[in-house]
Order: sequence, then structure tokens, then C-alpha cells
Amino acid sequence: MPESSRRDFLRLTGAAGAGLAIVGARPFAAHAEPERPAGATLVPDSEATTLWYRTPAREDQIIREGLPIGNGRLGALAGGDPADDVLYLTDGSFWSGGRNDVPTDDGQLHYDGDGFGSFGVLAQVRVSLTDHTYSDYRRQLDLSNGVVSASYRVDKARYRREVYASHPDDVVVLRLTQTGGGSHSGSVSLVGTHGETTAASGSQASFTGALANGLKYAAAVTAVGVGGRVRTDGAKVTFDGCREVLVVICAGTDYSPDAAKDFRDRTVDPLALARAKVAAAARVAGVKLLATHVKDYRGLYDRMTIDLGKSSPVQRALDSWSRLAVRYTDPTTPDLELEASYVQYGRYLTITGSRDGLPLNLQGLWIHNNNPDWFADYHTDINVQMNYWLADPAGLGECADALADYCVSQLPVWTDVTRRLFNDSRNRFRNSSGKLAGWAIAFSTNISGGSGWVWHPSGNAWLCNSLWRHYEYSQDRAYLEKIYPVLKGAAEFWQSRLIPTTVTDANGASREVLVDDTAWSPEHGPDGKGNTYAQELAWDLFANMQVACARLGKDADLAAALKDLQSRLYLPRVSPKTGWLEEWMTPDNLGETTHRHLSPLIGFYPGDRIAADTSSKELLDGVRNLLVARGMDSFGWAVAWRSLCWSRLKDADRAYQSYLTVLRPSMNNGNGTSANFFDMYSQGSYTIFQIDANLGGATAALEMLLYSRPGVIEFLPALPHAWAATGSVTGVGARGGFEVDFRWQDGKVTRATVRSVGGTTTEVRAGKWRRTITLRPGESTVLVPGR
Repeated sequence: MPESSRRDFLRLTGAAGAGLAIVGARPFAAHAEPERPAGATLVPDSEATTLWYRTPAREDQIIREGLPIGNGRLGALAGGDPADDVLYLTDGSFWSGGRNDVPTDDGQLHYDGDGFGSFGVLAQVRVSLTDHTYSDYRRQLDLSNGVVSASYRVDKARYRREVYASHPDDVVVLRLTQTGGGSHSGSVSLVGTHGETTAASGSQASFTGALANGLKYAAAVTAVGVGGRVRTDGAKVTFDGCREVLVVICAGTDYSPDAAKDFRDRTVDPLALARAKVAAAARVAGVKLLATHVKDYRGLYDRMTIDLGKSSPVQRALDSWSRLAVRYTDPTTPDLELEASYVQYGRYLTITGSRDGLPLNLQGLWIHNNNPDWFADYHTDINVQMNYWLADPAGLGECADALADYCVSQLPVWTDVTRRLFNDSRNRFRNSSGKLAGWAIAFSTNISGGSGWVWHPSGNAWLCNSLWRHYEYSQDRAYLEKIYPVLKGAAEFWQSRLIPTTVTDANGASREVLVDDTAWSPEHGPDGKGNTYAQELAWDLFANMQVACARLGKDADLAAALKDLQSRLYLPRVSPKTGWLEEWMTPDNLGETTHRHLSPLIGFYPGDRIAADTSSKELLDGVRNLLVARGMDSFGWAVAWRSLCWSRLKDADRAYQSYLTVLRPSMNNGNGTSANFFDMYSQGSYTIFQIDANLGGATAALEMLLYSRPGVIEFLPALPHAWAATGSVTGVGARGGFEVDFRWQDGKVTRATVRSVGGTTTEVRAGKWRRTITLRPGESTVLVPGR
């Protein structure tokens, strides 16, 4: 954090304040003036967790080098060039396309940028300074305070700039300051990405437009100077001789998460609203805007800490990109603070990308063009689910509400389209029984109820199981009431979906079981019935729905019917040919041995039907053998999933090796971590950013430290040797409704605190030590394993 900003900030603020509650979805709309904090503090530079760099981002590499900011609705990639800074600005609802409910000739759903649509960049904001030849440059992302900054010298003056997206003020703020007698002269330009015309007057520039699907949108920017002069020149806002410049940016659309209104709020004027928001924020002193933002951000960020040990002075002296490279080329020397910072970076992306708006898509809020791969959609066969594996264990449960709110808002259209199209005779995935109920989706979804690519019958169950996972952490009855219609509709679909078949066991005995109808095991091999992926997801859905019905006192007959169906489901075997857990209802391997997906292991992670302490040795060996066959290298999200599975098997070495593979630097268009820590997915001749690996990788680190399921909390299930000497975590969520802090020394837990956030009874484990605890919500207990 720039020292001048810190001094001003500390002058106006005091002790850190509490976080802000997140309730419901918040589309682009007017909001009350936020409360300006009477108390908050900046984490000092000496204590803050930062990523830092010696040069600005190259604009042609902005997706790999630009630093991300966001408030859950607005996002931007910041370049940090002192003379020609650029922000690639997004709004999470800036989507083309629509319901996409006209089937293709084979009964599937169109997957293109027209009917299905795409996420896109809304605008570019450029801040150019004249006569600005600089030296002694440093750029950083301060994860502890939620601010991107850059500092440098021009002649004898020291310049600093900070940029962030404020959730309370719903704007992006860029503040330019200096000490030593310098000044700022230059311009701010606002450019749309669809040929819009920018108009400027007074000290504000703006544009408005509409996409082919009718979505209205707008963006506005203003500047305020201290000293000097601010005016407009053509379509630009210019400033001359200013000691300090405050640039405020806002953008938005008329999207509404309401299917009954066709996902539009026609009462919203995006242009008037954007202009009003930048004008309101610009009336506030820059230091107060910063104080408001940091209090809000730290209210979430400070909930969880992780300390894996100290890095060396030599490691700390390296910029972040160099540290990644050195860690990769010297695998025997851990960089403990770097490895912990990757977890905090995942938390930063969750806070800035998923608050009370739309959920994180394939790239979150951060893209650099309007033709992103896979349209930056919601992929429902691992990617959007992995995006939310981190939130609850990382103390960010509210950030998971975005996924639930999304599913609730889309449900009416998903249900309608399923009723009209799913059993189309051309759809090879239709229910062959002719029965149909509830809702289904395709492998890809957008924000307007639309599905794309091919039908994904199991996608509804996996989304529901992800929503249920959040309930397991929170035990929030109101949340369960909210998601119940989504769960019930999926369960009803599976009641109509399952078909009977006869199987023969190893002893030659035959029995009738229920299996999924024709489907694809993501994303390889032939179509088939009874694929392990579908069977496991249906089993979990039925189990979760029975608990939901009981806790809400609803649909007892449905719960009984689901219990019966669950008891008759075919469950996977270990192949006598390969020794692997079977993926298809055959002992043969019908797909790619080293395929990226771990679809047949979904009942092991994220599911619990197969578990290290409850399943047979034969079944666990089948899991292990399949993991070995799949290999240790793949795309980032696939390696993160492997790490999580190795942790569940308590194989610390392989879990850690996989985690480090996620952190390897992306070079020569290869898989890995880019300079800005985005995970890059190799497409051969180029790479694309996929946020799932960032969030799945961070989850993998926490899974090595804590395992939980309802009724069980286990400390250090797969602690790597590199982390064993000493460490601690605080604020880690545990399923069953608990939160834990603990320390360890020489690989053993020395002290732990367990707090109930809604849970009552659980068994706590550390090695061979066991203790059953019972707490009321809000109570805590201190444990010293071994005593």
C-alpha cells in the first residue's frame, strides 16, 4: 500500500471493523450511501500478503500479467503502466444470447455465440499521462487489503497509484498520488467494445448501448483533481497540473435474476445509474473511499488465516513470477509463504468475484476479449462446481450464495425447457421410459435460462449436491428452504429417469437394479447406461433429499420413495481386468487411460459414499489404482482434483506433488500458473485462463490440513513433510456446521479450537486420537489432542 495513502487512511480510521452481511442477489441498482467507517486499519506492508512485480503488465499479455480487481459484479484487469494504464472492465451480467431453446437436428442444444451467447468485456478505460518517463517501478496486488497498486519515480518525485473495486460504493476507483513536488497531467478515455460512441461533458464521459438480445448496458467515468484543472476534451476527461487525481468508474446492465421478467429489469436506466454512482463516489475523498472498501473487504478476508512457516530472505527478495519459477526448478526447497499465498489468492478471487451477484463462470469476472473459449460459460460437469469448493472451508460461505441464487433464478426456465425438449425423439439422452418430471440442463449454461452443447442428465444432481455442500457447512435452515425447490425438481427428474436392469455378481447370482439411462461419462468414452458418474450423483442426491425433507418437515412420501430408489441403485465395482473402479458398467476401459476428468471418482471426492475409514480395501484399492492410471499431470483443475483425491487417501506425498504441479509456471503456452497467478489452460498454440484450478488448487491445500464430513472432523489427514515443522490455520470451515482453528508442531496438532456455527455433535480426530464433542450454536471448545 502506498505510504501516503496509508498515512491518510490511518489518520481517518481506527481498529478493524466487522464484515458486512450478504443477503440475496444484488443486480445493478441504486443503493443507499454506504456507511463510512469510523474504524478500520490497513495491514502494514511488512505483514501483508502480496504478489509483486518489477514491470507493468504488457497489454498483449493482460490476461497473464494484469492484476484482477472486483466487487462481485464489476471486475477489471489492471495493467499498471504509469504512462498508459489500462483497465479491461467487465460486468458479470454482460452476456449475449438467451434461452436457446430451439433444438438442433439431433435433439441437442445450439452452442454458439448467437443463441447460446457469451460473456464479454464491457469497456476499456485508459489513463494516459504526459511527460512520464519513470524508474524504480514496483507493482503489487495486496491480498490482505484488497488493493492493486504501483509506485515509481519520475525525476525527484515519487508517484503512487491504487486501484480497487468497491463493493459498498459499487464502483472501480483509481487514485493517483505523488510526493516530492510532482504533478499529474493527462487524460482518461472510456471505450466500449461494440462500437459505442462515448460522449463527455463537465468532468464525466459515458456511453450506452444494447446487445442483439436486448440487454441494455452503459458505462461512465469521472475524474476529480486536487490542484490543477479537470475538464473534458472531445470524448476524453483531461486533467492538468493536479497533485492528486481520483478516477471513478462504473458500468452495468439491465439484467435481472428474474425469469418472470425474462431476466430484464426495464425500470433500470443503466446510463443514468452509472453516471449517478460515479458522481456520488467522486464526492467522497479518496482516502474515505479506500477506508470503506478495505473495511468491507477485510470483513471477509480476515476470517481465515494460514501459516505454513517462513520463507527465506532470498525467496522474499524475488518478485512473484521469479518465485514461481525458482520453486518449480528447485523442487526440494519449499517456499512456504508462497505456497500459503496461493490459498489466499484463491480467497481473494472468491471475494472479488462472487459476492451477491452472478456466480463465477469459467473465467470469473476477468477476460480480455469478446470471444472467450467456451464463451466463458458455466460448465456443469466439474468447472462451476469446483469454483465453489473453496468458499466454505475458506471462511467465505456467503460467497457461495451466488451459485444458489443463480440456480433458483434459472429454475423456471430450466424446468420449462426440460418439459418441452428433453424427451424429443431425436435426443439420444432422453428418458427411454417416456416419463419426465423436474428439470435438466446441458453441459453448458448461460445467465438467461439457456443451455448449450449436449444434454447433461447428471448435471442437475451435481449442481444440487454442490448447493447441499454449502448447507452442510452452514446448517442454515433459511438457505435450505431457498434451495429446496431446486433439489426437489432434480429428485423428481431422477424418479422419472432411472430404468431397471439385471446384473450378475461374482458368484453368478442375478438381481434387478436401477441405472441411469443413456448418458456420457464426462468427457470421454461412449454413451452408456449406468455410468458410475451418474449412479454416484443420483445416490448423493437421494441421500441429501431425505435429510432435507426430514429437517424441513416436508414431502415424507417423496423421501420414502427416494430411500427405496437409493437402495436399489447399481453401485460401481472394481474391474477384475484393470483393478480400477469401473467407469462404465463393464470391466473394460472404454476411454482414455490418462483422461483429465475423474468422473468415476465423484463418489470419493467431492462425495463421501466411498471414504478411507468406511470403505473396503478392495474399493479403496480400485480408487487408488484408477488415480495412478490417470497420471499426475494434466490441466490445472484436473490436477487439483487429483490432489484432493490423494488427500482423501491420506497420501500426503502425492497430494502435495499435485498441489505443486498446479503452481508450476505456465511457459511456452503450457499448463500452469501465469505471472498474475491465474491458472492457464493450454490449447496448444495459446493458453486461456480458467479460474476453477485457482479455487480447486487452494481447496486442495486446505484438504491436506483438514478433512470433514457430517459427524467427523480430522486434523492433518495428509500433511506434507514440507509443512510439518510448524504451522497454523484459523477460521477453517468444517462440514456439519463447525469452524476450527489449530496449530501443529513436528507434524502433530498441539492445540485446537472448534466452534459451532450451527452444528451440534461431531467426532474430532488427530491421528489415532478421538474425541466426541457436543456444542450448541455459538459455543466453542478447546482441545489438546493426546490429553
